[in-house]
Amino acid sequence: MTPAARSEAEQALPGEAAVAAAARRSLYGEARGLARIWPFLGPAFIAAVAYVDPGNFATNVAGGAKFGYLLLWVVLAANLIAMLVQAQSAKLGIATGKNLAELCRERFSRRTSIGLWLQAEIVAMACDLAEIVGAALGLNLLFGIPLFVAGLIAGAGTFVLLALQRHGFRRLEAAITVLVGVVVVSFAYELFDASPNGGEIARHLFVPGFDGGASILLATGIVGATVMPHVIYLHSALTQRRIVGRDDGERRRILRFEKIDVVIALSLAGVVNLAMMIVAAALFHGGGMTGIETIEGAYHGLQDIGRGSAATIFGIALLASGFASSSVGTLAGQVVMQGFIHRQIPLFLRRAITLTPALLILALGVNPTNALVGSQVVLSFGIPFALVPLLLIAAKREVMGALVNPRWLSALAGTIAAMIIALNVFLVFDFAVG
Repeated sequence: MTPAARSEAEQALPGEAAVAAAARRSLYGEARGLARIWPFLGPAFIAAVAYVDPGNFATNVAGGAKFGYLLLWVVLAANLIAMLVQAQSAKLGIATGKNLAELCRERFSRRTSIGLWLQAEIVAMACDLAEIVGAALGLNLLFGIPLFVAGLIAGAGTFVLLALQRHGFRRLEAAITVLVGVVVVSFAYELFDASPNGGEIARHLFVPGFDGGASILLATGIVGATVMPHVIYLHSALTQRRIVGRDDGERRRILRFEKIDVVIALSLAGVVNLAMMIVAAALFHGGGMTGIETIEGAYHGLQDIGRGSAATIFGIALLASGFASSSVGTLAGQVVMQGFIHRQIPLFLRRAITLTPALLILALGVNPTNALVGSQVVLSFGIPFALVPLLLIAAKREVMGALVNPRWLSALAGTIAAMIIALNVFLVFDFAVG
């Protein structure tokens, strides 16, 4: 290791110093196998939490219960799109040493930056609403705790998680990865217990198909809710100073490792989403329970068909998802404020502020599923305001340097962005007139 690399490592917290040192060994070709990849794993796992949040539970369960295995190909396509978008965000941080919010402030007018910041704050609150309601719903289903009290407990749980950041990013990454692991293991059990039809899974995973207008609408919801605007901002922040490349060669190598991080983390998230739909298809659609559209309905449906242990595991997965995703939403909000307006408030104060709307919703007795749906509409509306700036900046050589997007990638990403935006406009319109 060079003296400069040692100096960088010594300035970090003990755990971070070890990661920085291990990363340098990987970049210099001194590590092999898993040890070479390990220091770079983490940022995408935090971002991946957004793809297994309570909103995904509701969408995938409804899809499987209504249409069986028919829409599995939509989940697969949505996951591939997520990989592309999150890789772009990660690359932005690696190439520039800045996050998306900071670059927006630098590249756009003050009026535009303020507008982007305000809508991003609304998106952050909508995100927090979904996650806290989801976690509260998990506590309510598992233990019968009233929703408002469960929301307070969920909020306190995220305070504990966020406190880990004081001891270095690796502790928080590890805690969130464990929670994601709980969701993965839970649905692995559910998948095994459901005994799904392997032939039907294979056929519908790769062969597109619909069954009337309702299936098209649901497919639109699955794809349209793929890209979560808050983690586009967050992922660039997680990579901007984590391992700093000193020249173009190092930055390219760091990007290759971070792409592996994205593929592994988002593949796990994709498997979980596929498992959600497959389990619902096997147990509910196959059993004639096609009317299940809510998280509560899925939980009670599992109990009704004599699968009490599966219902409990489903509730545990929902609870872990809510805790993890709420913490990620708070981190994203902090990045947005710091980047756009150069202001930063204590993380715990921010957690308390964004927790308030969710607790108010629960205190008023609003239906949890309706609250989740409403929050997803707000998130959908915010997607263009994060995705379009990301792709515009990633195509500028004066900003990205050697990691600038080639024209073919800009064209592909732009086409996908246009499709996602169109789908979300359709969703917002359908919600408004429905």
